[in-house]
Formats: sequence, structure tokens, C-alpha cells
Amino acid sequence: MNPELVLVVGDMFVPQRAPDIDPQFKSILIPNKLQHVLSLGNIGSRESYDWLRSLSNDFHSVKGDYDIDDMPEKKVVTIGDFKVGMIHGHQVLPWGNTESLSCEARQLDCDIFISGNTHQTNVKVLDNKLYLNPGSISGAFSDMIADPSPSFILMVITGTEAIIYLYVLNDRTQKFDVNKVEYRKGEANYKIVNENENEGENEYEVNKDNMEEHEQENDNVQEQPPQDMQEQSQEEQNQQVEEQEQ
Repeated sequence: MNPELVLVVGDMFVPQRAPDIDPQFKSILIPNKLQHVLSLGNIGSRESYDWLRSLSNDFHSVKGDYDIDDMPEKKVVTIGDFKVGMIHGHQVLPWGNTESLSCEARQLDCDIFISGNTHQTNVKVLDNKLYLNPGSISGAFSDMIADPSPSFILMVITGTEAIIYLYVLNDRTQKFDVNKVEYRKGEANYKIVNENENEGENEYEVNKDNMEEHEQENDNVQEQPPQDMQEQSQEEQNQQVEEQEQ
């Protein structure tokens, strides 16, 4: 079974709350390299919507509380052997609470449940379901956080296995950190392969017991983002070096 590359984005708010996506993010999100794009709403404009659609022939979006387009409130997409449930998240109280979101996940009968609205990243497992929040890809402010770090998620799904790459713009270095998590369908925990420190406020939530269990064995593991994304990022770095030399 061939791996499928999935982009998960939330709460762009371009141009209302952010002028654009960070150029570093745009440089690695290449049209036709992604098999699926999943948007959690609050996109911001027709131009932003069209840009997301241009990234993949298989585009899905749910409606945020500020969207005016006619999009569904909830949606389920099948990718590999996973049923992926989607919701913006403003419908659930308290916002971002996994226990509250689990009621929606059970109704949608999904294996992976993704939601936004909080503008903060989150990775968690509850009742053998994986819950993901990609944060805000533009770093747009929200009622919960004034200055979130821009972030998004790439998933590589192969059958019953999912590898989650969480990209977060590091406030200190102004480069993106990549954190990697592995999850198998129906399991009660996920495996942290690598965690890069991010000094911004937008750190993803981890299962502390699981992290301690794998911390020692993963000390020497190096992060390897999806190859197409990695190659493009290196090209950009080379270009920056050439510009500095000139």
C-alpha cells in the first residue's frame, strides 16, 4: 500500500488577522506533492481558499465560525485504513477539551479526530482514538491566545499506520521545528520519535508517561520529514546562503 501525504491546517484568517502564511511554510507546501488537504475552517478569503485547493486534487474543508461559504459543519474522510473526522471546534465547550471533543468523535465513528479553533497545537490519544489540532498556520491571534506560533501538521498514512509531523515556527530562531509522532490504528498510545524544543507558547501536548518510556531509546533518532518537503526546504536554505554571499 502506497503512503498518502496529508496536510492538516487550521484557522488561517488571512488577511483578517494575519497578512499571509510564513514564506518558509509556503516554500515546502508544493502543489501536487500532497495527496490530501484537510482544512478546519476560518480560512479568511477566496484567495486563501484557492491557494489551499491548489495544493491537492483532494481538498476537504469544514466551516469555521467566521466562514461564510457553504461548507459542512462536520465531515469524515477515509485515508488509508483510517476514518478521519473533521470539525472546526467552536461548537464544543470547553474549547479544545479532548473529553468534550470525544463525544463528536464517537458520533462520527472515526479513528483520527482533527479540530482547530484554539490556535494551539495538540496531540493526544483517548479511548483508542487519536486527536490532533494543527494550530493556526498563519499564527493568527484568537480569544485564547494573543500571539500563537504558526503551525501545521503533515501526516503520512500507510494502511493502519500514521506518522504525524508537526511543524511549528520557532519564535527564537524564526525557523520551523519538526516534531514526529507515530500512531497505529486503535492503539491506546502514540510513540514520540523525536521532540524539538520550541520556546514559543505553542507547544504540542504530549503523554508524559509515554514520553518518558521512549525518551532513552530515542535519544539518537534524527528527524526525517517527508522527502519531498525535506528536499524543497534544503533548496530554500541553499538559496538563502547564495543571497548572503552576494
